[in-house]
Amino acid sequence: MTDDVILLIEDNPDDEDLTLRALEQNRIKNAVVVARDGAEALDYLFGTGKYAGRDVNILPHIVLLDLKLPKVDGLEVLRRLRADPRTKLLPVVILTSSNEEQDKLNGYSLGANCYVRKPVDFARFTEAVKQLGLFWLLLNERPPVPR
Repeated sequence: MTDDVILLIEDNPDDEDLTLRALEQNRIKNAVVVARDGAEALDYLFGTGKYAGRDVNILPHIVLLDLKLPKVDGLEVLRRLRADPRTKLLPVVILTSSNEEQDKLNGYSLGANCYVRKPVDFARFTEAVKQLGLFWLLLNERPPVPR
């Protein structure tokens, strides 16, 4: 079972605001849950911590994952998602300012579906979010949720 939530894992308030504005400007109406560090993201996904009791069978439609996060970094979040049968196939887009080759290699090696470098310019960022929304929310056929 899934719903139409986008999980945005982003620690930078400016980038969070920019992403939310870009989603809104592109008329992407999905609810957005924001986790501001890797530990909070894992709590949300696995129903622990402040999200204890959340129905973990309801997964986000997509995860937008920054890499440079406090507490638990983005690559470790991805590693844990791919290690659990419930979240192994969850679509994860790395959305980061990092252009380091090693980050790209590690992200794809750990099972990221996509790696998008955040453009600095708002108009380009808005267009990138539009394209992400069109593909991942409208065109992409998601895998069935493991039971």
